[in-house]
Amino acid sequence: MPASETASQAAEDATVQAHHSAAALPEHVAAPIAADAAARALKDGPLGALLVASIAVGLLFIGWMAFYFLLFLPRGPIG
Repeated sequence: MPASETASQAAEDATVQAHHSAAALPEHVAAPIAADAAARALKDGPLGALLVASIAVGLLFIGWMAFYFLLFLPRGPIG
């Protein structure tokens, strides 16, 4: 990089202000909720994630059983 580009980049960096988080402003932060409202929201837990994980595990199990019965068993024992 030429020296003139390096000097101009340094000058630009000196004028850039420090980054502030969006959460630094009160209007960007969610209003606090009561403990009972939080408990109601979390009562059932992550049912959607559990459903997706269960489907994925079920598909993996079905795939493994297909390999076992359709590929491994027909080839017979080792040796």
